[in-house]
Amino acid sequence: MDGTPAQGFERVWTGRGLHLRQRTMNFDLTDEQKAIQDLCRDFARNEVAPQAERNDREERFPYDLVSKMAELGLMGLPFPEEYGGAGADTVSYALAVMEISHADASTGITLAAHVSLGASPIFLFGTEAQKQKWLVPLAKGERLWGFGLTEPEAGSDAGNVQTKAELRDGRWVINGTKAFITNSGTDITGGTTITALTGMGPGGRKEISNLIVPQDTPGFTRSKKYAKMGWRASDTRELSFVDAAVPAENLLGERGQGLRQFLTTLDGGRISVAALSVGVALGAYDEAYKYATQRRAFGQTISKFQAIQFKLADMLMEIEHAKLMVLKAAWEKDQGRPYELSASLAKLYSGEVSRRVVNEALQIHGGYGFMDEYPISRMYRDQKINEIGEGTNEVQRLVIARMIGL
Repeated sequence: MDGTPAQGFERVWTGRGLHLRQRTMNFDLTDEQKAIQDLCRDFARNEVAPQAERNDREERFPYDLVSKMAELGLMGLPFPEEYGGAGADTVSYALAVMEISHADASTGITLAAHVSLGASPIFLFGTEAQKQKWLVPLAKGERLWGFGLTEPEAGSDAGNVQTKAELRDGRWVINGTKAFITNSGTDITGGTTITALTGMGPGGRKEISNLIVPQDTPGFTRSKKYAKMGWRASDTRELSFVDAAVPAENLLGERGQGLRQFLTTLDGGRISVAALSVGVALGAYDEAYKYATQRRAFGQTISKFQAIQFKLADMLMEIEHAKLMVLKAAWEKDQGRPYELSASLAKLYSGEVSRRVVNEALQIHGGYGFMDEYPISRMYRDQKINEIGEGTNEVQRLVIARMIGL
């Protein structure tokens, strides 16, 4: 066994001689992953960051940035090329969300919700005809898409769906309301996939199914954008369905499997929200570091004081830990391994890290952190939703407890 082992392999002594074994732990990114990370970092720094403050202040949806992300192939990053995607892996996608959220969480969630919640269910559960009709334009970034799960009485209690759909003469007739739906009302939104009660099963068990509802469906209306504390440049609305009818073939996946389907969708979505949380924390750390090395007090920059140094060291430590958790969950998904526990752990921990890091970053800014002239003010407002969306911290702990057999 002469020569250097191939990349990804190592020589090991097993007692029966020297053998090549594939390494199972490698923290190096592939060349493709590095290229995507660099591409997104440059885009975030040069195009997203310069308009983040204005977009937040004016609650302006960044159509130009979405168009640019489509040109870069980001809107369909993890989907196969045959459906208009870039064919990248989940690790690359997580890195993309991190880098863009590093500059602006509103743009980051627009990307993350479109890919993980909007397009992914169609890719995972759609027929070939549905993929060709709906997924291809989504992967190309020609249209945005929403995923309507949450309702006024069905948030953490996701199974308590009140929206109903009745099959009449080959059409699903939908009545109900959805709340807090991202990407659902922009000028380029193509539609929303919703969960609906389609009947009752044995023992009175609810039969929940997923339905594809195009934007121009009669009886399907969107309210005006919510007035939000954070993510102010993203599109979030309430949806209303009054006898909104769609063809029977708009059923996504098997009838009655909607609960299982959206739980699978949320598992993947937690990786992207965790990546978003890491991105926000990174942005806050950078702002705190920059401020600390410029702000002077008592004859020197405040970065020379041990109290500030310890804050920055702790912030970086937690960010690196959260980042590794996110990438581990993404890698497990790419390897076809069970990743649900890792995704939940990463989502929970990253959300809490983003809160702690942004709070400490604002503290380092002192009184200036309370003023909107500094980006840390926007980041402070943006981070809170990371502990609510895709499963609150409390629900996330319940999910984890169940997965470890408690």
